[in-house]
Amino acid sequence: MRKISEVKLLHGYRLELVFDDGTRGVVDLSGLVGIGVFAIWRDRRIFEQVRIGSFGELMWGDQIDLCPDALYLKATGKKPEDIFPALLCESAHA
Repeated sequence: MRKISEVKLLHGYRLELVFDDGTRGVVDLSGLVGIGVFAIWRDRRIFEQVRIGSFGELMWGDQIDLCPDALYLKATGKKPEDIFPALLCESAHA
C-alpha cells in the first residue's frame, strides 16, 4: 500500500502528490466536484483544507477521504497489477 507523504494545491482542483516511494504526480479531481459528498468542494475553500491522514490518505474533515493507492494509479497512469503483482498471480490461478 502506498502512502501520500506530501500534498500541494495547484490551480483548479488539481493536487501535486508525493508518495512514500518518492513518486510524484498530479491528479485532477475536478470531475468529482459537485457529485454526492464532493458537493462541498463547490466551495473552493473547503477543497483547500486537504490534509494527509494517518494512513497516508487524503482527507477533508471527517466527510471525505481518498485512497492513496487509487490516487497513485491516477497520478502515475499505472494499472493495479503494476503495483500489486500478487493480483496478477491470483488472476492467473483463477
